[in-house]
Amino acid sequence: MRFQFPSEVRGGLMIAHHFLRVNLSDRAVKVETIPEETCKLLIGGRGFGISYLYQEQSSKVDPFGEENKLLLITGVLGGTAAQSCSRWMVCTKSPLTGGFARSVAGADFGAWMRFAGYDFILIEGRSEKPVYVHVTREGCNIHDAGELWGRNTAETQDWFYERHGKNTRVACIGPGGEKLVRYAAIVSGRRTASRCGVGTVMGSKNLKAVAITAQRNLKLHDPETFKQLAKEQNDFYRSNKRFQHHQEMGTTETQDLTNALGIYPVRNYRYGQQDNCQKIFGEEYRKFRTGDFSCYNCSGRCGKAHAVSAGPYAGASSEGPEYESIWVFTGSIDSTSIEATIAADQLCDDLGLDTISTGNCIGFAYELYEKGIIDREDTDGLELVYGNHSAMISLIKKIASREGLGNLLAEGTMRAAAEIGHGAEDCAIHVKGLELPGYEPRGAKSHGFNYATSNIGGSHCYGYAGQEIFGTTVPRAINRFAEAENADIVVYNQHVTAMSEVGIVCGFARAWGWFPQIFSKMLVAATGVEEFGHEDYLWKVGERIVNLERAFNVREGFGREQDRLPKRMLTEPLHTKGAPGEGQMVREMEEFLDRYYQISRVDKGRGSHS
Repeated sequence: MRFQFPSEVRGGLMIAHHFLRVNLSDRAVKVETIPEETCKLLIGGRGFGISYLYQEQSSKVDPFGEENKLLLITGVLGGTAAQSCSRWMVCTKSPLTGGFARSVAGADFGAWMRFAGYDFILIEGRSEKPVYVHVTREGCNIHDAGELWGRNTAETQDWFYERHGKNTRVACIGPGGEKLVRYAAIVSGRRTASRCGVGTVMGSKNLKAVAITAQRNLKLHDPETFKQLAKEQNDFYRSNKRFQHHQEMGTTETQDLTNALGIYPVRNYRYGQQDNCQKIFGEEYRKFRTGDFSCYNCSGRCGKAHAVSAGPYAGASSEGPEYESIWVFTGSIDSTSIEATIAADQLCDDLGLDTISTGNCIGFAYELYEKGIIDREDTDGLELVYGNHSAMISLIKKIASREGLGNLLAEGTMRAAAEIGHGAEDCAIHVKGLELPGYEPRGAKSHGFNYATSNIGGSHCYGYAGQEIFGTTVPRAINRFAEAENADIVVYNQHVTAMSEVGIVCGFARAWGWFPQIFSKMLVAATGVEEFGHEDYLWKVGERIVNLERAFNVREGFGREQDRLPKRMLTEPLHTKGAPGEGQMVREMEEFLDRYYQISRVDKGRGSHS
């Protein structure tokens, strides 16, 4: 089954695009040119990811098998003077969901991929023993990684800097990926491509790391115009109050807002506000701050580093946690220990685990323990009592090593619940097998419906509903408790995200006043394709990407039954402890889906019928 591109763009590309194909089975390496038609109709980034995954990979492939392809992708603006556009992503078939996987990361790795001359690196096959791939401008080599196997991600990256120099950037897995934890992450610097188990696929291929050594070197179609556009973008940043606040706090005070809104998931999504939540507010995290950091060429510097100087977690330090990790290591187990969140975040980064799925699996286990579905014999003696953060730390280690209960939790909540039975299925909070993030769906329903229809499962980043959280009025203001009537907003958010990720633009940066007008002009200056300067054309590309991802999932057996929220959201009222949203449930799941499918087909994702 192959898809056909429409013939709607004429004229040649000014700059050729290339990717690197690496076959680990026979150690063949080849540079290939991306067809002009693909470049024009999907532009780059996420568009290239789904295009190649869909066309080259047959259906029903085992995610752990050598037939599964792993694509490390940079955006068409990666490594340029454009700020907040050098993120990178991974596309593959997910071992957690069995469907399409898209996971986005920061740091410098995406820029280095562009400097090396590639839009993406496609990895196929499987090595018989641990290896790493080293890419330079001169070529690509596959090396033995036996001495790196078992090392954590920080140790691994230090080894590469010593061996290949400081001008090397690395994307690697830790013990979690090696042990095939189904939600293992790929780590670069201290930023991660976390969701969907992309690190698990890397581990299944016996691939410890991909390293790139390169000098800054890019060719743009119109460098002078691009330089001027980058200056305009920077001016927008400096005049934007939201940017200024984000620069100061990052996401470390989002929990202040979500608690106030009653959408901070507590005790495995039973409550929407945490008792004593002021103990974990952003100003409290500031007391632990040791510095800040940014991804390549971004003055946002939203990464906030923290360290613990006293108590049982003394010595723990992390270039985080950011909001999702703050939430999942407090709300899930009803703890207010900032120190424990810093220690847990460091552990997950070192071991190569997705914090969201890890914390969800632990919160799931705590609820099962509370209800007597599992006991101390099942937990290896750990008391999974709410507030007991030391048991959480122990479980993180057990998950990464697949030891005891950790071996079961390493499978994710969907599979673990099926194995445990006795009502555990009702406590497994996931969509399509991917655990949910830190926004309660019953109190932020467009967020929830995005989880339900996202092609990767329960991800806020697939179509973030800023209209509900920050009062964004584009394309219109909404009532966050409304359901089917906001289907157009869900489609809009998903398509605008896909459009931006041809860049690959940071999700935060889209709100800082320059997107999509300057973004579209940057695409033209970078590539020479005039059609990229038309917003209507970019909307078509965003729609095309989302629909192609859905076609991938349909081919894998996904349908309407998979596009729904967990049973808890449909049958149990939300309790908010005084915040707005008390008693809310999702009541129009089927009506929403009818409307969502209709709009996706009729209006090209722009939220209107024009």
